[in-house]
Amino acid sequence: MNKTSHTPKAISSDAYYFEKDKAGAILVMGVGNYLMGDEGIGVRLIEEMAREALPEYLELLDGGTGGFLLLDRFQAYRTVIFVDATMDGKPAGSISLLRPKFASDFPSALSVHDLGLKDMIEAVYLLEHEPELYLLTISIDHIDPMSLDLSKPVEDAIPEAIQKILTLSRELHLQKLSVGDHH
Repeated sequence: MNKTSHTPKAISSDAYYFEKDKAGAILVMGVGNYLMGDEGIGVRLIEEMAREALPEYLELLDGGTGGFLLLDRFQAYRTVIFVDATMDGKPAGSISLLRPKFASDFPSALSVHDLGLKDMIEAVYLLEHEPELYLLTISIDHIDPMSLDLSKPVEDAIPEAIQKILTLSRELHLQKLSVGDHH
C-alpha cells in the first residue's frame, strides 16, 4: 500500500476552502510558534497528523499564532478542534480536552500568542454561525526562544493527543450523521 498517495497535506490555500461545502467536515487547527520550542506543539502536532491517512471528514490547518485572518475558517466549518500549548502548572506533556462555551472559558494560561488567539476566539463567538469549538491543550513548563526542539515529555504526548483528536472527531462525525446532517 502506498501510504503517501493518501496523505493529506495541511491546507494553506484560501481557494481550497471554498471549493466544497465544509459543513460536514471537522477542522483541526494547531496554533503555536514553531520557533519557540514546546510553544509550537500545536503546529508540530498538525504536521505529524498530516503524515497519517486521516478520515475524509477531518481537515488540518496550521493556524500559526492565530489572528483574524483565520476567521473565515470558522464560518466555513461547523466544528473546530484547536490544539495549543498551555502553561497551566500541570506536568509537561499533560493533555486536557475542553469544550469552551465562551471565549472566557479558554484557559487564561495559553502561551505567548495568547492575546491574538483570545481576540480571535472572542470574534468567533460573535459570528452568525458560531462553530462548535473544542480545545485540546498540551501542558508545557517553559518556552525556548529560537528553538525548534520539543522537550521529551511534550514530544511524547503527540501520539496520545492525536488519538484523542481522532476519537473525538469520530464521535462528533457519528453524532452528526445520526441527527441527519448528511452534508
